[in-house]
Amino acid sequence: MSSPESTEQASNALIAAVQAVIAELSTTASQLQLLSVVVILVVSGFIARRVVAHFSAPTTMARLIRAVAWPLGAVLLLLVARAGFRLAGYRGTEVGIAMQLAFALCVLRLIEVALRQVFFKSSWLKGVERYIAVGVWAVVALDLLGVLPEVIDWLDSMRLHMGKQQVSLWMLINGALSAAATIVTAMWVAGIIEDRLMASRRMDSSVQAVLARVSRALLLFVGVIAAMSLVGLDFTALSVFSGALGVGIGLGMQKIAANYISGFIILLDRSIRIGNMISVGADRGEVQQITTRYTVLRAPTGINVIVPNETLIGAVVQNETYADKNVWIGIPVQVSYSCDVERALALLVECAAAGGDRVLKDPPPVAHLVAFADSGINLQLGLWIYDPLQGNMGIKSNINREIWRRFREEGIEIPFPQREVRVVGPVPAEVPPAAIAQAGAA
Repeated sequence: MSSPESTEQASNALIAAVQAVIAELSTTASQLQLLSVVVILVVSGFIARRVVAHFSAPTTMARLIRAVAWPLGAVLLLLVARAGFRLAGYRGTEVGIAMQLAFALCVLRLIEVALRQVFFKSSWLKGVERYIAVGVWAVVALDLLGVLPEVIDWLDSMRLHMGKQQVSLWMLINGALSAAATIVTAMWVAGIIEDRLMASRRMDSSVQAVLARVSRALLLFVGVIAAMSLVGLDFTALSVFSGALGVGIGLGMQKIAANYISGFIILLDRSIRIGNMISVGADRGEVQQITTRYTVLRAPTGINVIVPNETLIGAVVQNETYADKNVWIGIPVQVSYSCDVERALALLVECAAAGGDRVLKDPPPVAHLVAFADSGINLQLGLWIYDPLQGNMGIKSNINREIWRRFREEGIEIPFPQREVRVVGPVPAEVPPAAIAQAGAA
C-alpha cells in the first residue's frame, strides 16, 4: 500500500502537469499553432478529395492513393508549418504532435492497404489490423510522453540465450517486425506490378501472366532473403540444408516441377491461350485459366476440367481456335436408294439456314454424297460456324429438325436397317410353315 505522502505527491505532480499544459495552451504561440493545425487539416482534406476524384479505378495504386491522400498531405503541410514556426522563433510543439499523429494514421492506412492486397478476403485480417492499430498508437503515445527510449532500453536489457548467442527481446521484436514488413512489402509490390501488367492492352494475355508470375516469384524470393538477413540468420549454415532440400525436391516433386515448367512453356509459346476451345484426350472445353501448374477448361456441359500442364505438353491437343475461330460441322444423313439424290442434296443445303446467323455464308454450306451403305446412301451436310465457344448441339438440333420436316414434305425416305433371311435347301419337316413365314418377314 502506498503512503498518503506518496499519493499526495503524485496528485500534485499530475495537477502541476495539467496546469503546465493549460498554461502552454493559453499562450499566443500555442493558440496560433492549434489554429494552423485546424486550417491545415481542412485544407489537406479538401486537396485530398480533389486528388482522390481522379483515382476511381479499382487498382492497387488507386486504393493506396485514396487511403493515404489526406494524412500524407497533412503531414507535408504540417512539416512546412513547423519549419515556419521555428524560423519565427517558436518551438512548434503542437504542430509537431499533430504531425506525429497524422504520420501514424498514414502508416496505419498504408499497412491496411498492403495487408488487404496481399491477404484478400481473409477472415483473420480485421483482428490483425486491430492489433496493429493498437500497437502503432501505443508507440506514438509512448513517444509523445517521452518514455519510448526507456522502454526500448528495457526491452534491449532482456536477454535470451539461443545456443552460443545472446539475443535481446528488442532484437527479436525488431527482427520479426522487419521481416514481416519486408515480405508483405514484396508481395504488395508484386501485386501492383501484376495489376499494371494485366491492365496493359499492348501485351498478349499469356505474356502478361508469365511476367506477373515471374515478378511475384522473384520479389517474394528477394523479400524472404532480405527478411532472413534482417533477422540475422547465417546463410552459410543453411547451405547444407538447402542442398538436401534441392535433392528432395528433385526426387520427390518431379511431377510438380514438370507441371510448373510446362506451364511457363505454354504461356511463353502461346500455343494455348485463354479463350481457345481445345480437346485433350476425352476432355473438350474453353480455356478459362492458365496457371503455372494446371489449366482450367470449361466444358460445354458447364463442368470445369483441371488438366495438368504436363499433359498439355506431352499429349496431342486439338485447338479449334488456334489460328481461326471458324469451325466446320458435319451433319450426316442417310436416304434410301429409291429417292432423288440430287433433290436431297439441294434440300440439305437449304436446311442449313435453320442454323440462323451462326452459320457462315462464306464459305457456304455444301452437301456431299459420302458412300453407298448397306441400308441407304450416306449424305453429309458441311457448314462453318464462327462461334464454337457457344457449342454446336443447338445448331445440329435445329438443322436436323428442319431436314426431317423437309424430307417428309418431299417424300424422301430416311431408311432404317433391314435384314433378309433366306433358307437355302429343303425345309425340315418339323419346322412349321408359320415359323418360316415369320423368319422371312423379319
